[in-house]
Amino acid sequence: MKTAILLVNLGTPDEPTQTGVRRYLREFLSDTRVIEIPPFIWQIILNLFVLTTRPKRVAHAYESVWTDEGSPLLAILKKQASLLQTALANDGKNIPVFPATTYGNPNIKDVMKELHDKGYDDLIVFSLYPQYSATTTGAVFDKVAEYCMRERNMPAIQFTREYHDHPLYIQALVESIKKHWAEHGRADRLLMSFHGIPKPYADKGDPYAEQCRKTAVLVASELGLGANEWAVSFQSRFGAQEWLKPYTDELLGEWGAQGVSVQVLSPAFSADCLETLEELAVENRDNFINAGGKSYEYIPALNTDDLHIEMMRQIVGRYL
Repeated sequence: MKTAILLVNLGTPDEPTQTGVRRYLREFLSDTRVIEIPPFIWQIILNLFVLTTRPKRVAHAYESVWTDEGSPLLAILKKQASLLQTALANDGKNIPVFPATTYGNPNIKDVMKELHDKGYDDLIVFSLYPQYSATTTGAVFDKVAEYCMRERNMPAIQFTREYHDHPLYIQALVESIKKHWAEHGRADRLLMSFHGIPKPYADKGDPYAEQCRKTAVLVASELGLGANEWAVSFQSRFGAQEWLKPYTDELLGEWGAQGVSVQVLSPAFSADCLETLEELAVENRDNFINAGGKSYEYIPALNTDDLHIEMMRQIVGRYL
């Protein structure tokens, strides 16, 4: 069989404009894995309110982080795919790695069609979400299944589920923090801020929150941090529904009022993107400093870190 690997992340608008963002948000927020409100109700809200107001603000935010290579998330995803392919080749496994996204381009279903046309009939789908959630990894499965439903000759498919406690993932996070400490010194508090999900999703059995907390405990333990030196929080909530707590912005407001220094990272993200580069590194920093915080530093995502790529190589090795 002819094998290929799909390296998948969430996605991004094609361009940092209101039109590009509106098109992306319509696709993303129409997914029932992401928004569990009955579709006929949600589509009214989405089209009459969300898509008439949100794209302008979000497009401005994307424009502030856009690079010469385009969207940071997609640029990093392409580099990760190339580096993973090289790592596999160095291990004697000449298997191509293709970047793909759940929403936007290069869309999973389009990439799978391209691979089918090239004769690849054995696919490994690697979702770059350390902690499993139906809203992320589950959505990847759905997109793959949607493609297969219309194909008579579907490929053999294997999926990664999560790697929230993989030893190399934890080691990579720990080493990135230690490297930041060596260059910038150590702050009073370390905050591990994860992307949030609505609390009812967790109440219904989504293991995401539990896996986030386990990741954080393992990192804090390896660093030898005391109970008052670190915390877990959840960012990027959307709408009026209750999300996982504590909320990142509220916790940083409390810490800012205490006049402490803080360093923040987001272990839920395998690549820096809008939620880390704009929301976490800029917006939350401003709120923290305005609340009286002493200093605020963002520790980048693992991106193309050597240990991160080696972790991917080891995980893929299980499926080869």
